[in-house]
Amino acid sequence: VQLQASGGGLVQAGDSLRLSCAASGRTFTNYVMGWFRQAPGNERDFVAHVTWNLGTTSYADSVKGRFTISRDKAKNTVYLQMTSLKPEDTAVYYCAAARSLSANYIFWGQGTLVTVSS
Repeated sequence: VQLQASGGGLVQAGDSLRLSCAASGRTFTNYVMGWFRQAPGNERDFVAHVTWNLGTTSYADSVKGRFTISRDKAKNTVYLQMTSLKPEDTAVYYCAAARSLSANYIFWGQGTLVTVSS
């Protein structure tokens, strides 16, 4: 399984950015696709997840109402639409896959850097 994250960059506070995660190597039926982030000196934190089959979503409180996760089954791609970005959103963002909601994330992408300037 390969997860290829892209779309990071340098933006200003209040801007929007969309991250993509191209998934390949297997079918993702029943999988949960997640986005995590890690700021310098911090642990990796959960951002959002979406279930592949039904598209059910969940968000960390810190991004609720500003970020939207979605998946395109035809393109095997997961997106993270980020709006109203804040400097505290600066981090390396990783996409990941788990076999179910109760399973650990076992497949990880390489990360894409998002920097939000004030």
